[in-house]
Amino acid sequence: MTTKPSKELEVFPNPNPNRSYEIQLDCPEFTCLCPKTGQPDFARIEIRYIPDQLCVELKSLKLYLWSFRNEGAFHEAVSNQIADDLIAALHPRRLVLEGHFKVRGGIRTLVRVTYPSPQIPSE
Repeated sequence: MTTKPSKELEVFPNPNPNRSYEIQLDCPEFTCLCPKTGQPDFARIEIRYIPDQLCVELKSLKLYLWSFRNEGAFHEAVSNQIADDLIAALHPRRLVLEGHFKVRGGIRTLVRVTYPSPQIPSE
């Protein structure tokens, strides 16, 4: 069994695909690097999804999130990348990912990605 970071998200068949139910995952130790300074950014990544045919395997999710530890990424970019990769792997009925980034420069950041995307009203 590997203990190295990986970009591969493993999935398994949903044991109850005929029922809508929510899976909540709380990942309180996410780390990436600030692309401007190279300093670490710390966050809690919360994932809530309603599976369709597939569920994410938790160890692969842990190794996937670990893979960002030495990568420079803006909060908005890394939150959207994680959501995009989960959506591509799972094809969920619904997914909400929240990146709760710790204070940096006096500002705390929350990035919320919702799938399917809500309609933005036109002006």
